[in-house]
Amino acid sequence: MKSFHSKLEKFARKCDEILLSSQLKGLIEEANQKVDQIEPKDLYIVTKDIILIDVREPEEFASGYINAHEVLTVPRGKLEFTAIDKIAKVFGDDAKIVTYCLKGPRGSLAALQLHKMGFTNVQNLSGGILGWLKEGNTIHSYLGELTLV
Repeated sequence: MKSFHSKLEKFARKCDEILLSSQLKGLIEEANQKVDQIEPKDLYIVTKDIILIDVREPEEFASGYINAHEVLTVPRGKLEFTAIDKIAKVFGDDAKIVTYCLKGPRGSLAALQLHKMGFTNVQNLSGGILGWLKEGNTIHSYLGELTLV
C-alpha cells in the first residue's frame, strides 16, 4: 500500500513542477474560469448517464480510477483525436461528461477542449483524483478498492 501512496506523491510533485510555467498557468486559469467545476461530494449524486473521463496517462490510470457506471480513459494528449469516436459517436455531443486527472489542471484543460469541440455538457472534477481521495472516497485498481488512509 505504501508504494501506491509513493506513486501518487511522485505524480503530484511532477505536476507541481510542470505548473511553474507562467504560460501554462495562464491556460489553466482560463480553463478553470470557463469550465464548470464539480466538487467530489457532488459526484455521489450523479446518475448513470454521466460519463467520467480519466485524462491521465495509462500508468496513472492503472494506479486507480474512480469507479462509475461509465469510465473512459482518454489520455489528455490523445483527447482531440479520439473524442469523436469514443465519446460523440457512442454517447452524443450532449452527453453529461465529467473529466478528471490527478490534481485538476489537465481535467480542466480537457473539459475546455471538449467544449470547444462542440460537447455541450462538460464539467471537471475539482481537485482531481487526489481531491476525491482526500474526501475519504475510494478508487479501484487491479488490487481492489483503495483509499489514502
